[in-house]
Amino acid sequence: MRVPYALVVVCACMLSAAAQDPFPAANALLPQHEHSAPSGPAFTLDDIERMALVGNPDIRVAVRRLAVIEAHVPTVGALDDPLLMYRGWGVPLHRPWDYNAAQNMFMVSQTFPGFGKRGLRADIARSDVAEAKAALDNMRLDVRVRVRKAFYDLLRTQDELRIHDGHVAIARQAVEAARIKYTVGKVPQQDILKAQVELTRLAEHMIHFEQDAEIARARLNTLLGHDPAEPMNIRGDYGIPQHLPATEALEKLALASRPDLAQAQAALEKSHQQQALADKSYTPDMTVSAGYMLMPSGSNYRNDYMVEGSINLPWLNRRKHDAEISEAKAVVSEQDAELAALQNSAFGQIQEALAQVRSAKRFADLYQSLLQPQAEATLRSTVIAYENDHTDFLNLLDSQMTVVDIDLAYFQAMADFETRFADLEFAVGAPIDRTGVPNTPEVTK
Repeated sequence: MRVPYALVVVCACMLSAAAQDPFPAANALLPQHEHSAPSGPAFTLDDIERMALVGNPDIRVAVRRLAVIEAHVPTVGALDDPLLMYRGWGVPLHRPWDYNAAQNMFMVSQTFPGFGKRGLRADIARSDVAEAKAALDNMRLDVRVRVRKAFYDLLRTQDELRIHDGHVAIARQAVEAARIKYTVGKVPQQDILKAQVELTRLAEHMIHFEQDAEIARARLNTLLGHDPAEPMNIRGDYGIPQHLPATEALEKLALASRPDLAQAQAALEKSHQQQALADKSYTPDMTVSAGYMLMPSGSNYRNDYMVEGSINLPWLNRRKHDAEISEAKAVVSEQDAELAALQNSAFGQIQEALAQVRSAKRFADLYQSLLQPQAEATLRSTVIAYENDHTDFLNLLDSQMTVVDIDLAYFQAMADFETRFADLEFAVGAPIDRTGVPNTPEVTK
């Protein structure tokens, strides 16, 4: 009887030890899922957009480029510098120092471009300014869109980390419930292993979430002109409009708002001005000179003045000027075709972006109106069944994980909608008014 009694004692000790710590892997994994909350003030999307428009390095470069082009406008319409000339005429070779025996002429000359040329050159320079302003607006639009994408990427990762915290809380509850039931023999070993697998998945998710947050934060800081490693905390919501604008309205808005279309239009106007200037190549330029002439000693009129005028003869160089005119006409034709192609490309971008926005909206609506309520109802039903021993631990764990996965997918769909909507605004070239209440569901715990 002693041997069976000893075996009973050993088995009881083993069961007691297992009951004390049935989840050694779980106890090791749970502390690894803590993450530090972002510190410092929380910035909204409007705050970050304002900071980006002021501090973005690319925008600063575009602003300085515009200032350079604007400073060039007054110089284009100005006259060339006057020319001061001295001429000593008739100085004797055998007495090269005797200027009293020579005609000493002092002359000032000024060249005047043909009528209308200065104005056309100034107009061309102002068209360059218009192109630079449009390029600056396009840069601001591009930065704004990239800021919105990075902002919602970072907001999504913050929401994912929040979901992750809820996921950890669920895992703790599941582990505790499994530990209790394992102690009384109501949970098999496979349930323990399943819980440990889910905890390992939590560690995997945490790595991806932190990586995405670090990348989005670095992108935002770079767009703001800050140190990419600088901490940043944001706050905001997702907003899904009830109705999306029609394609015709977006195309009309794009024609009036897209900076690249404005830049192409300015380039087309400049090409017309360049053509008009090329046509002026047959208008001669005039040079006018006036001066004082000191005649040699002994002359009847020693103090004299002189006036001189000259023009160029473009008619004698027709091959050159005809080629310039033909080139200018070809440039006009090219710019006109480029504007038409850009408009056609813009309409295509709008249609493509609108299709992606519609698809993203349907996904977000599907998660919010159907999948989330269905998953939460299933979880509530499974919890009740588990508490009454009508289902097993694995079904409960699967229901909990399904709810969390759907919440993560919902935030991914919302961030994807915001990204697609930013692409649509970039295709249109201006912010799009939208109505609707922000949709941010609570985390199911």
